[in-house]
Amino acid sequence: MKKQIRVLVFGAHPDDCDIKAGGVAALYAQKGHRVKFVSVTNGDAGHHEMGGGPLAQRRNAEAQAAANIIGIEYELFDNHDGELMPTLENRYQIIRSIREFLPDLIMTHRPNDYHPDHRYTSILVQDAAYMVTVPNISALTPHLLKNPVIVYLSDGFMKPYPFTPDVVVGIDAVVEQKIDMLHCHESQFYEWLPYNSGTLNAVPNSSSEDRREWLAGRLRNRFNSIAEKHRDLLVELYGKKVGANIQYAEAFESCEYGSSLAAESLPILFPFFE
Repeated sequence: MKKQIRVLVFGAHPDDCDIKAGGVAALYAQKGHRVKFVSVTNGDAGHHEMGGGPLAQRRNAEAQAAANIIGIEYELFDNHDGELMPTLENRYQIIRSIREFLPDLIMTHRPNDYHPDHRYTSILVQDAAYMVTVPNISALTPHLLKNPVIVYLSDGFMKPYPFTPDVVVGIDAVVEQKIDMLHCHESQFYEWLPYNSGTLNAVPNSSSEDRREWLAGRLRNRFNSIAEKHRDLLVELYGKKVGANIQYAEAFESCEYGSSLAAESLPILFPFFE
């Protein structure tokens, strides 16, 4: 096997990594690469009927179940949901996490986003990007000799500038696994998010299989819209024959704070276009 790629994904909450990068994580894992998801908060505010410690423990269990679907690691930092701030203490937490995992590639939110936890997760990763190479910062954790490549997860926000992907990965082969991962986050996809959007009555109350199929219908449309929106880049990366027929995709934008996602490094870090 070629060199093992180490991919570290920072999301603000215990489902953010899955919804934005669950497919590509499954593809990496299938190829023998190592993937770790990190939720920078414990998710203890993301519900309308429960909260605090019981919710945090429930969401950790959901995250571990999702990780087991595709064989990756999942860690939740014990920071309160909805209260994340770009403090020095939290920056050091991110720095140590990056140094200990030794990633080749980091993924995280963009800094312009509706949720303050998403924004501050992005800022914390950006603030850690250079500092991971400075020996006297968080000195008891050995520093990195090279800054990892950082990419942003996709979103639909337009200001101050819209998400502009440099990489789009087809996930048709693993889309059902990705849906299975999100199905594990029951507190979110069948309870909190429908409640928050006023659609709780639409969630099936019957079997787990019925609920999963209801969720799958909604998610397939979302993943298909990414493929359709970035069809030209899929064709460019995969070639016309393959790229024109991809139904589901995930997209990523290069961040200037890490090492450059150069043309020669792209097929190494994203080994899916052969």
